[in-house]
Amino acid sequence: MSVGISTSTPLLPASDTDVVTSTFSVVDYVVFALLLVLSLAIGLYHAFRGWGRHTVGQLLMADRKMGCLPVALSLLATFQSAVAILGVPSEIYRFGTQYWFLGCCYFLGLLIPAHVFIPVFYRLHLTSAYEYLELRFNKAVRICGTVTFIFQMVIYMGVVLYAPSLALNAVTGFDLWLSVLTLGIVCTVYTALGGLKAVIWTDVFQTLVMFLGQLVVIIVGANAVGGLGSVWEVASQHGLISGIELNPDPFVRHTFWTLAFGGVFMMLSLYGVNQAQVQRYLSSRTEKAAILSCYAVFPCQQVVLCMSCLIGLVMFAYYQKNPMSTQQAQAAPDQFVLYFVMDLLKKLPGLPGLFVACLFSGSLSTISSAFNSLATVTMEDLIRPWFPQFSEVQAIMLSRILAFGYGLLCLGMAYISSQMGPVLQAALSIFGMVGGPLLGLFCLGMFFPCANPPGAIVGLLAGLVMAFWIGIGSIVTKMASGMAPSPSNISSFPLPTNLTTIAMTTLMPSTTHSRPTGLQQLYSLSYLWYSAHNSTTVIVVGLIVSWLTGGMRGRTLNPRTISPVVSRLVELLPLSCQKRFHCKNYSQQP
Repeated sequence: MSVGISTSTPLLPASDTDVVTSTFSVVDYVVFALLLVLSLAIGLYHAFRGWGRHTVGQLLMADRKMGCLPVALSLLATFQSAVAILGVPSEIYRFGTQYWFLGCCYFLGLLIPAHVFIPVFYRLHLTSAYEYLELRFNKAVRICGTVTFIFQMVIYMGVVLYAPSLALNAVTGFDLWLSVLTLGIVCTVYTALGGLKAVIWTDVFQTLVMFLGQLVVIIVGANAVGGLGSVWEVASQHGLISGIELNPDPFVRHTFWTLAFGGVFMMLSLYGVNQAQVQRYLSSRTEKAAILSCYAVFPCQQVVLCMSCLIGLVMFAYYQKNPMSTQQAQAAPDQFVLYFVMDLLKKLPGLPGLFVACLFSGSLSTISSAFNSLATVTMEDLIRPWFPQFSEVQAIMLSRILAFGYGLLCLGMAYISSQMGPVLQAALSIFGMVGGPLLGLFCLGMFFPCANPPGAIVGLLAGLVMAFWIGIGSIVTKMASGMAPSPSNISSFPLPTNLTTIAMTTLMPSTTHSRPTGLQQLYSLSYLWYSAHNSTTVIVVGLIVSWLTGGMRGRTLNPRTISPVVSRLVELLPLSCQKRFHCKNYSQQP
C-alpha cells in the first residue's frame, strides 16, 4: 500500500476494460508550447531590456521598484506548485472537505508576516533574509541559516520538477524526460538572464494560466454532472461534506484546530522567513506596498483553495455517474486528477493542453523562485562577504552563472530523484523538516533580546535534530508496520497545498488502525504541527543556552533587529521589569 493511501478510500466504480493511455492532439501541444514560449519571451524581454546597464540590485531585487499586485501574485505562485494542483483535489475526493478548513489559518499566517517580519526586514534594507541573522547574532549564525536553506531547496527542487512530469507521463504518455528537460531549460534561461523581475512577471502570467486551467475543469466538469448544485448534493449524500471536527488531539491528522492553528506555523515558515518570499517583499517599492502585497495574497489563497476543493468534489460527482477504468482505479492518488481531466476533456481539443499548461505553470513558478533565491543567498551570504572587491560587472556575471548552475543542479537532482525509488518520499519530506527550525531561529532573534549567538546555533541544531528524528522515525515506523513505499515507477505525493504541506504529508499515514503509544505516538504527530513543534524546540533550547552563556552581556544588540511588536508588549510591563530585562528601548524607526 502506498504511503498516504487509506483503506477507507471511497470505492471507485470501475469498468471491465482498461483505458489506453490518453494522448495529446496537435492543438494540445500548441497550447502547451505557447505557455513555454510566452514564459520565455517575458523573461527574455526583461533580460534584454537595458542589457549592459543592469546592476546586481536590478538582477536580484528588481531594483526594489515592484508594485504590490505583481508581488502578491508572485508570492501566491511561488508555493502553488504542480504537486499541489494534483494533490488537493485528490485529498478532497478521498477524505472529504475537512481539509478546506486550512483556509482558516491563512489570515493569521499572512497578517503576522505583514506586521511582524516585513517591517524588520524592510527597514534593514536587506537582500538576503540571512543578512538579518548576522546583524542580530553574528556571521556564523548567518552561514548556518544559509547552508540550511540551500540544503533544503536543493533537495526539493529536483523532486518538484520530476514528480509532476512522472505523473503526467504515467497518465498521458507525455515523454518524461522531454518535459523535465524542457521545463528545466526554459526556467533556467529566463531566471538566469532576467533575474527577479523576469521571475515575478512570468509568475503573474503563470498564475493566470493556473487559474484559467482549474476554472475550465470546474465549469466543464460541473456541467457534465448537472451543475454545482448537483455536485454538492452528491457529495453530501456520500458524506464528503465535513463538519467542524473540534477534537484537540494533535495526533489526529486533520481537525479544525490542526488545520486552523497548526497551519499558522506552517504559513509563517513559508510567508514569514523563507528567502523566496522575503526577496519578493523586499523588491517592493515601499514598505506599505510590501505589506499590501501580503494582504492581497489572502483572498487569492482562499480562491485557490476553493477551486482545488471544488475540483475534488466535481471529480467525485463525475465518477458516481461515469465508470472508472481499472487502470484509473488502481492509480496513485496524485494521478487521479490527470485521469479525470483527460477523461473529461478528451472531446474538447486544446483544453487538455490548457490544464497541462496550468500544471506546468505551477512547476515553473516554484522552480524559478528556487533558482533565484538560491543564487541570491549564495551570492550575498557566501561569496560577497568574503570577496567584497568584486566589481558590479563581475557580480552580475557571477549571479547569472550561479542561477545557471542551480538550474543544471536541478536537472541533476531530477535524475537522482528518478533513481531513488522509496527514498524519494524521504527526500521530499526534508523540505518540511527544515522549515520549522528556520522559523524558530528568526523568532528567537526577533522576539527575545536576551538570545545570543551560541543559543541560536545550538537551538537551530536541536530543532533540526528533533525534526529529522520525528520525520525519519515516522517513515521507518510506517515501513516497519508493513506500509510499503510506492514502487519507483509511479508517483505518490498526496495531499499538499504548498511546499511544506507537500513535504510533511508524505510522512503521515492517512489513517491509523490502532492508537500508538510512547515514541510511536510521537511519530504520529499531525504533519501540520511539525513547524510549531520544531520552531518551539529552537526557541526553548536557544533561550536555555543563551541564559547559561550569559545572554547578551558584553555583546552589542542592534535594536532595529528586534520586532517592533516587542516594544509595544514591553510598554505594558512595570518599569522595574523593563529595567530588569534590559528591553525598554527596542523601538524602530522606518
